[in-house]
Amino acid sequence: MVEEPDLDLSRRLALALDVDDLVAAVRMARMLKGHFGVVKIGLELYSAAGPEAIGAIGDLGYEVFVDLKLHDIPTTVAGASRVIGSLGVSYLTMHAAGGLDMLRAGVDGLRTGAGNAGLSEPAGLAVTVLTSQSDPSGGTLGRWVELAAAAGCTGVVCAARDQAEVDRHGPGLARVVAGIRLPGDPADDQKRAASPGEALAGGADLIVVGRSVTRAADPLAAADRLHRAILGADDNPTHRRD
Repeated sequence: MVEEPDLDLSRRLALALDVDDLVAAVRMARMLKGHFGVVKIGLELYSAAGPEAIGAIGDLGYEVFVDLKLHDIPTTVAGASRVIGSLGVSYLTMHAAGGLDMLRAGVDGLRTGAGNAGLSEPAGLAVTVLTSQSDPSGGTLGRWVELAAAAGCTGVVCAARDQAEVDRHGPGLARVVAGIRLPGDPADDQKRAASPGEALAGGADLIVVGRSVTRAADPLAAADRLHRAILGADDNPTHRRD
């Protein structure tokens, strides 16, 4: 068992709290503090608790990752991003399918909201092809990555196997990898799942882990297993991004 979580590693791990109860979310986040440096608030928790969830998780000392996959007209996305940027979040997602103007509006909104509140600018992340979908075809992934770069996004959300193509089309963009499963865990609805070691071997800057930990019989033991699974690969330098 990992007695003391590796804090440098924890900063690269985001806990996906996909629940509809803020009390349960805070309880889980408090239990796993130290194993994760970031908490992802998705549609389910945000729909249940709204901005209160951001404050409650932030108060525990986590970086907050708001995963709403905004996709609307540029004016609407700019306004929503401006509000969320003022709340002290570290990350916000927008869907790359919304196009260049929408992504740019989201990035500008985040900058304005954070600036008005005297906060650091959050990272605007463009969601590409979901990990619940089959492998992209027809150049979709590359086009969306190029849009993200042109719009000024900090990074993209992608599958582990997409990282090399992300680098080709958007060098310098941070890679946030979803669809993570511990070895032996069911893939559930994920068609392009990967292990944490595979994601880091591809150069992921941040990996998002949800059900493998949150739905485990013992979430704390599962979080320890996650750290062991990654640190066990540390003798292999290929998982480090230069």
